[in-house]
Amino acid sequence: MAGENLTTVSSFTLSGFANHPELQVGLFLIFLFIYLFTVLGNLGLVILIQIDSQLHTPMYFFLSNLAFIDISYSSTITPKALEELQLEQKDISFVECFVQMYFFVGLACSECFLLGSMAYDRYVAICNPLLYSVVMSPKVCIWLGVMPYVVGFNNSLITVCVISNLAFCTSTIDHFFCDTTALLALSCHDSFNTEMVIFLLAGFTIFSSLIIIIISYMAIISAILKIRSTEGQLKAFSTCASHLVGVTIFYGSLIFTYLQPDNTSFLAEAKISSVFYTIVIPMLNPLIYSLRNKDVKNALMRVLHRKMFPQ
Repeated sequence: MAGENLTTVSSFTLSGFANHPELQVGLFLIFLFIYLFTVLGNLGLVILIQIDSQLHTPMYFFLSNLAFIDISYSSTITPKALEELQLEQKDISFVECFVQMYFFVGLACSECFLLGSMAYDRYVAICNPLLYSVVMSPKVCIWLGVMPYVVGFNNSLITVCVISNLAFCTSTIDHFFCDTTALLALSCHDSFNTEMVIFLLAGFTIFSSLIIIIISYMAIISAILKIRSTEGQLKAFSTCASHLVGVTIFYGSLIFTYLQPDNTSFLAEAKISSVFYTIVIPMLNPLIYSLRNKDVKNALMRVLHRKMFPQ
């Protein structure tokens, strides 16, 4: 192809739900409920962190960034999926398709590295509590908050560039959004080199951020085991338990979907997995990070008390 764009299609047809018309009404209602819960839950968390001064800490700075990513992530995928479930016409333009892919990949990569920043924050809080405010200074927090977006969207730009230069033999995408695996399956020619680029980028993103998380948690577990009282160990572990649950769910679905060299052969499984991490996980994060979080619950009670009893 010699780097030239041989694409002859001007739009794609998303056929992810076309094979199950009997499920479309049910899926529409479920996805709509999940999307509204995701937006309201994450937006509520961001607002609560902003208006309660006791939550103005590095941990909640990163959590508000995670909530922002989840809102953006879900809004990149779910509205188009809802449109597909209701309309006969399931087309998406070439440009719109790759814009969706750019934000989807960029936000997914950003979340990986943000989870790494959150793990480092927990490491400093548990292993070096006396130096926490010095190590996690506002400047460091901003750097750890901005870098995931910089790395993630640069990764996404490379992904979009290499896939958009493929020649596509058909315009029907067997997916409910413009995912990399689904578009690679449309290539007219051998896309092995492009697949390897995507595989390496995904591998770099997942494993480099995962290494940060693993090293941080190895140090955290070592520090917790040195605490003599069981109560102290449980209290220390409770500060990072929510993050560990979120990491396990998010990375598990990503690894299953993307870290397969010949992932175009697993489109059916990838489609099911994609529903989970693009639509369901953004809804779960507000529950995971706030349901058992005393700081968030206490902040919510303070805000409600001020609203109900302003005097």
